[in-house]
Amino acid sequence: MTQLILPNSDGGTVPLTLTAGPVPAPGGNWTRTAYAAAHVVADPLSQVDPGDGVAVDWDRTLAFRQHLFSLGLGVAEAMDTAQRGMGLDWPTSLELIQRSMEAAPKGALIASGAGTDHLPPGPDVTLDDVIAAYEMQCEAVEATGSRVILMASRALVKAAKGPEDYAKVYGRVLSGLKQPAILHWLGEMFDPALAGYWGDSDHMKAMETCLSVIADNAAKVDGIKVSLLSAEKEIAMRRRLPDGVVMYTGDDFNYPDLIEGDDQGFSHALLGIFDPIAGAACRALTSLAAGDNAAYRAAFDPTVPLSRHIFKAPTRFYKTGVVFLAYLMGHQDHFTMIGGQESARSTLHLADAIRLANDAQLFTDPEEVARRARPVFQARGVSA
Repeated sequence: MTQLILPNSDGGTVPLTLTAGPVPAPGGNWTRTAYAAAHVVADPLSQVDPGDGVAVDWDRTLAFRQHLFSLGLGVAEAMDTAQRGMGLDWPTSLELIQRSMEAAPKGALIASGAGTDHLPPGPDVTLDDVIAAYEMQCEAVEATGSRVILMASRALVKAAKGPEDYAKVYGRVLSGLKQPAILHWLGEMFDPALAGYWGDSDHMKAMETCLSVIADNAAKVDGIKVSLLSAEKEIAMRRRLPDGVVMYTGDDFNYPDLIEGDDQGFSHALLGIFDPIAGAACRALTSLAAGDNAAYRAAFDPTVPLSRHIFKAPTRFYKTGVVFLAYLMGHQDHFTMIGGQESARSTLHLADAIRLANDAQLFTDPEEVARRARPVFQARGVSA
């Protein structure tokens, strides 16, 4: 029996007994396409200070992607889970995409983020500037052989005067792609700078513009990832997508219901939470493909409280919980993040992440988890 002393909200500490969960096993023949938006592993011994640059541990970063591929998951590369827009710059993002494509096994599923993050938003930025920025990144991503995930643009939010400007930009960019892209509607809860995307702060009105853009460019759109943390909005949009265009859920609160679907359809998956719960996701998707919905829910449902905790407001700091769990599970040897983001969540937040991950049976080696967790909490003032 392995115990770990963790802080509680009363200012004291309580012991937690860690239990061993099932060892992840490869899946296959799934009825849902599933991408995990994967994190990057920082180089903890670099001379880079927050805001001064990016230092990536490439060996560990690529090894984690091999772990995801081995389970049957696809990788959504260089997305916000990889701290894109929060420390990971465009040159490093492109190198990440190139390295991932080169290291991926034959047949591996990869789609990669292309955006405008090298273009600082400002009053002098025009729609043509936004289009040129998108086209440059899309061309670079497609040159690697990866499918494009067309990320939301902070510069476009500032430059656009209304819905028609979004239609112009997306129409132009999509028309130049070699293969259909995945659009990404990232809500303001993930990135406050994207408030009012598609030309309206009302999500339902914004949805009309987005659906119009998709309908006008359906041959160039594989699907859309919606990250609004609202099952109702995602389902409403899913039911109106053109034939051949699919929904990828980005809802880290309601993914079991959305992936399972209803009598009118279902969502595929492109999720940040699939990074720490990859093994459970694999079991769930394998059960769903076998028609065993009870086993599907048994694998997925216990992970939801953990996901809701990791992605709680301010949601943009969810990466801290993702990387903390990767450290505990042995995918990296330290709890250090690009831009010093390991400090973005409280000590109690990390303690509750361990409790909830334990409840979800994500830890396969409790003794190793405890060994790794103790110095983190001791450094934060918790006596173990």
